[in-house]
Amino acid sequence: MNELTLYTTTWCPFCQRLTSDLDAAGVTYVNIDVDEDEAAGEWVKSVNDGNRIVPTVKYPDGSHATNPRARAVMRKLDELAG
Repeated sequence: MNELTLYTTTWCPFCQRLTSDLDAAGVTYVNIDVDEDEAAGEWVKSVNDGNRIVPTVKYPDGSHATNPRARAVMRKLDELAG
């Protein structure tokens, strides 16, 4: 998988801010609504000690972050780009 994936919900203000900031910066990502994708919600719980915390971000290298700021996401993507 060579893409940034965001696990979000439509009602979460933190999700809205992250997607808005990434959009403004021109960052490309796949957005998965965990309210509509049960398997995605289960994955989010698996990496957050059983809690369905959004936004959760999965980076192209398979690592993840919970509730990161857009700046941190962009910094990680820059690191991965080398």
